[in-house]
Amino acid sequence: MKLKQLATLLSATAILAACSGSDEASTSANQESGDLPDMTVTDSELAGNPFLEEWDTPFGVPPFAEIEDSHFLPAFKKGVLELRAEIDAIVNNPEPPTFVNTILALEKAGSTVSQVRYTFYPLVGTELNDELRQLQQEIGPMWSRETDAITFNDELFKRVQAVYEQRESLDLGEQEARLLELTHRRFVRAGAGLTDDVKAEVADINSRLSVLTTQFAQNLLASTKAFTIELTDEADTAGLSEDFKASIWDDEKQAWVLGLNRSVYETFMTQSENRELRKRLFDGYTNRSNSGEYDNSPLLIEVAQLRAKRAELMGYASHAHYQLDVRMAKTPQGAEDFLLRVWEPGLAQAKQERADMQALIGDEFTFEGHDWWHYSEKLRAQRFNLDENQLKPYFELGAVTDGAFEMAKRLFNVTLEEIEVPVWNDVVTAYEIKDEEGEHLGVFMMDMFARDSKRGGAWMNSYRPTSNIEGERIRPIVTNNMNLSKPPEGSPALMRFSEVETLFHEFGHGLHGLLTQIDYPTFSGVDGPRDYTEFPAQILEHWTSQPLMLELYARHYETGEVIPTDLVERLLAAANHNQGFATTEYVAASLLDLRWHMLSSEEASKITDAKAFEEKILDEYGLIDEIEPRYRSQYFSHTFAGGYSAGYYAYLWSEILDADGFNAFLEAEDIFDPETAGRLKKWIYEAGGLREADELYREFRGKDPSIDPLLEGRGFATGS
Repeated sequence: MKLKQLATLLSATAILAACSGSDEASTSANQESGDLPDMTVTDSELAGNPFLEEWDTPFGVPPFAEIEDSHFLPAFKKGVLELRAEIDAIVNNPEPPTFVNTILALEKAGSTVSQVRYTFYPLVGTELNDELRQLQQEIGPMWSRETDAITFNDELFKRVQAVYEQRESLDLGEQEARLLELTHRRFVRAGAGLTDDVKAEVADINSRLSVLTTQFAQNLLASTKAFTIELTDEADTAGLSEDFKASIWDDEKQAWVLGLNRSVYETFMTQSENRELRKRLFDGYTNRSNSGEYDNSPLLIEVAQLRAKRAELMGYASHAHYQLDVRMAKTPQGAEDFLLRVWEPGLAQAKQERADMQALIGDEFTFEGHDWWHYSEKLRAQRFNLDENQLKPYFELGAVTDGAFEMAKRLFNVTLEEIEVPVWNDVVTAYEIKDEEGEHLGVFMMDMFARDSKRGGAWMNSYRPTSNIEGERIRPIVTNNMNLSKPPEGSPALMRFSEVETLFHEFGHGLHGLLTQIDYPTFSGVDGPRDYTEFPAQILEHWTSQPLMLELYARHYETGEVIPTDLVERLLAAANHNQGFATTEYVAASLLDLRWHMLSSEEASKITDAKAFEEKILDEYGLIDEIEPRYRSQYFSHTFAGGYSAGYYAYLWSEILDADGFNAFLEAEDIFDPETAGRLKKWIYEAGGLREADELYREFRGKDPSIDPLLEGRGFATGS
């Protein structure tokens, strides 16, 4: 979105019923807004709409049972009309521009439409159906037009500019000064200073991109759900653990059903002894959305072309140049050079891993990509006497969750207690988080299991951000989402260790949103450049394998026995096993993302075959045939349907920060060291986007980060 505060702002004040004369007001507003989307909405359409009523629920959680799909569009339109009126009031204010009547007024604008959007989009990710799918296609372009109309409003920008030019004499507090700086920056970066004809072209591009990225995501979900393999012969389940078999059993079909959910995919590819079935699942996973009805190839080409064209109109060499201008890497070349520094030792190690697995196989057959997961696990078992099925009984979801909460308590002096609030699905659990004085900090909700209506992967959402404007303290409602295989009723949800790390990772994002002490939604919570915002999530992954932490949460689900010391030692010894593969598949995807977005407008216009372009790039970097990029372009939703365009490298860049940052605790010889944890809490989790990312990190660490801990952590030479 072009103006983040209008995309993310949410006021938790009571939403009043529609005022009288709504039909006439709607018509008038639409006539005044020129070619903006028609937002006409009648009183009858708004009758009984929960978004126009006060939510009498615990902590202001959305009343999910009362919200019907048909409520979203009328409430969205009503909210947009209110927003237009609020913007008009700012623009037409006869008083000279001030921080309060312009910047703060903008920050407070759009409460109803923000409330609708903050409820709508998380539900699209977890409860998608045909009606929500259609609404998503309709609302996205409409909202794009609205935000562009605000950003491109010349009179509004003049007021923002006037306040910005006075900034040195305004005697603003640190947060207020930052709000002014970021508001001005977003107007400028969105194109507020462009000529009218260029603004119109950029607005058209933004609207079209909204359509394309929505369709990309929907195609991917549809193609992912469309692929299944049904196993009816028990012989085909050879190698599969009993708990995994139970989780994929379908009573209605009387079969074990394999889909492309990542948890199912990785588990089957690791455990299954059936090489032919592994290849079928591998091909299904890697060929999603690259042909037929759900082919994303033409969509992603057009997305890349439009992004390149928009960057050119903005005065940048490429979309990557535009994106990285305000990120820690600064330039595409800086990001690529960093990736290659890790790519080279990673690829070399991957080649050795391939050779080792071929040696394990012998002359029986030639090792291929669909063999990697399975034989890597066999090699790990051989070298470290460590088998995935030995570990899973010690990682039960409830115990792991309790462990994450205990970690938060020891690090940040916060507690989480389960509460009863409305939820969007019966599997969701909810918790209240409080500080050491018992003060309410927010609501945290967990949606852990895969289902057909839910998109793949793991992520954090907010149903409400924090706000503390003019003394009205509003605390956030944050969710974590994963796609674990749901066990049969009465059976434990046992996790792979990589899933444990993912849970701690997403909990880190959650805490970043929940602990914030920033007053303004624009830069509260999860804020900052992409190559920084993964840091607060990734640093918590380090605690998962610490012996002291394992003693707290890794207990056998049947006996309660703490994970044996010798098993922990083997787990730690195997930490860098298969690191060449893990590094190479990730960096390959990151390089693909960068190269798609380093194209100039002219270069992008010549791309007609997405697969051919992809193969050319991967060949240039020397990717071996047996490793697939973590995401092929056709199912690379991070970059073609999410917020990571020219930024997927961010996870690895943030690893510089998290590896170096965790070293602060190791140097203190205490993974819960109060002084170090206090700095981490204050300057990272509580600070949002209060300062530039590198400055926040230095406040925490006392110095700039070093890349050496990252390389050492992956078992690569540092060269130092």
